[in-house]
Amino acid sequence: DPRLEGWPLMSSPFPTTIIIGTYIYFVTSLGPKLMENKKPFELRQIMALYNFSVVTLSLYMTYEFLMSGWATGYSFRCDIVDYSRSPTALRFFVRMLGLIISCNILFIKNMFQIFFVLRKKNNQVTFLHVFHHSIMPWTWWFGVKFAAG
Repeated sequence: DPRLEGWPLMSSPFPTTIIIGTYIYFVTSLGPKLMENKKPFELRQIMALYNFSVVTLSLYMTYEFLMSGWATGYSFRCDIVDYSRSPTALRFFVRMLGLIISCNILFIKNMFQIFFVLRKKNNQVTFLHVFHHSIMPWTWWFGVKFAAG
């Protein structure tokens, strides 16, 4: 997508892959080792703020996707990718970039597993969670890079 020129993390899948690899290494190996001889962190207030923020962000992103896509002209079938610079196409495009940035740079969707590690709840760091939260930023990168409209 030519509209991606100059956007961070979008020139190559390697930065995203490195971020994902670091995340996997932290939640499966480094984090538990660092916490091994430490008391668990008490993170109730941070987790409550985090949960509220993620719900708010998810509601906002859902609204934006609907208002720039399916509720305003896109169908639920395969549509031709809109690479134009029309207001609707750019709104959808920017929201997709926001999602990829929140997945990669901010790790918003992955923080709860880091909270598990810091609280020494390692039994809650499951293969399914790690796999899902590792593969989604990568698949979103490809979606944004090649079909952001």
